[in-house]
Amino acid sequence: MSSNNYNTTKNSSISGGALYPFKFEPILKPVIWGGSDICRFKKIEPLQEGIGESWEISGVRGNISLISNGRLAGASLEELLYRCGEKLAGKRVYQNFGNTFPLLIKFIDARDNLSIQVHPDDALGKMRHNSFGKTEMWYVIDAAPGAYLYSGFKESITPEEYPETVKNNTFAGKLRKYDVKAGDVFYLPAGRVHAIGAGCFIAEIQQTSDITYRIYDYNRKDAAGNSRELHTELAKDAIDFKVYDSYKTEYKKNINHPVKLAASPYFTTHLLEMDTPMERNYAAVDSFVIYICLAGHCTVKDDKENSEVIRQGESMLIPADTRSVTVVPDEFSRLLETYVG
Repeated sequence: MSSNNYNTTKNSSISGGALYPFKFEPILKPVIWGGSDICRFKKIEPLQEGIGESWEISGVRGNISLISNGRLAGASLEELLYRCGEKLAGKRVYQNFGNTFPLLIKFIDARDNLSIQVHPDDALGKMRHNSFGKTEMWYVIDAAPGAYLYSGFKESITPEEYPETVKNNTFAGKLRKYDVKAGDVFYLPAGRVHAIGAGCFIAEIQQTSDITYRIYDYNRKDAAGNSRELHTELAKDAIDFKVYDSYKTEYKKNINHPVKLAASPYFTTHLLEMDTPMERNYAAVDSFVIYICLAGHCTVKDDKENSEVIRQGESMLIPADTRSVTVVPDEFSRLLETYVG
């Protein structure tokens, strides 16, 4: 759980003032499969190579986001949640999650194929790791020609057959492969086997968990010539082996109106595409709201007379005590809106 060792001066500042829309410093993750598109997308200079992920809003221990705007710049999300509780998170969310922020927001740039993997559900995560499980969703921001990803099985295999398919390099052939383009959406409940392919640039919304079971890694070696660890047996108990008709989320665009992309106990997500101002009423949501700006830039005005600009590549946290927001695009803009419940 969260540490309570906070700077008392900052604590007083957090506890004493009204909350406003928060932006955060990105946490950039160098990995062997990363590229340079995250820096380009977020307009970070100098350009950095090999960045596979930007953790935009994170309450994961060891990777806690720091506020980048306003009077609380420099304070951590952990500290903010600890001091503000229900005002930030919402009564229901705070009762369920306490001082653990329940969502993790990322951008992912895959220059190379990511490993095929699966995540445990809440029950297995709790039992094995004292952690939440990991249900997540992907929104494809951009995709190179020929880019693809895997989601779910295309043909049935049994838990008993599964280890042999990993051993003889046929496991990937059992999975549903999707050629992808910008705007594609995939909801990935815990237990669904998945992998991001080379050339995919993705926004990811997920439960706060860093538990991943790596099933197959194309027999690759790391920089030291070692094979990366696989979690074949751990993954067996986590995998949903059922074959479904489709694993892709279908939706119709509707400019200047919210379009629902996902609805689950873990998060609800809408696509907001707009060229005129959009009013959003959160009085009944009882949760913080997160905006992820995928294109353009907007001015976000809340009912407390705060005004904050969000630009492509930025994410923003709207506190739960905000009842309504007006999003004013300065040009055609695209946002993901997500909250708990």
